[in-house]
Amino acid sequence: MAKEIDTVPIEVIILTADHEIKGTVHVSKYTKTNRELTDLLNDKEKRFLAVTNAEILQRNSSNPPRRYNFLEIHIDCIMMVHPSNQVVFRESGKAQEDIARFRELRKKLNQTKPF
Repeated sequence: MAKEIDTVPIEVIILTADHEIKGTVHVSKYTKTNRELTDLLNDKEKRFLAVTNAEILQRNSSNPPRRYNFLEIHIDCIMMVHPSNQVVFRESGKAQEDIARFRELRKKLNQTKPF
């Protein structure tokens, strides 16, 4: 029996005082599209934001990024979160591929109906 999935992945950029984090957060698929991240961050029951496929880049450093399959970030440390498809990338070719892949995934997820 397949488990019903009630979340939608969103690729995001998270800024903290010292780091830039790229990764995926999972939001409820029952939330209005323009409120997904806001509702997730304002949930008073949760103090940490779960991020999968995370890449952490230390700001003002030449160190290579660190990668994690799973990471939790304390809400109080987050300065800004935004979907990565709204970011202007330096690597425009790869960025366009990532955006196209994300939109296709999003389209497929929106077409699935709960049981």
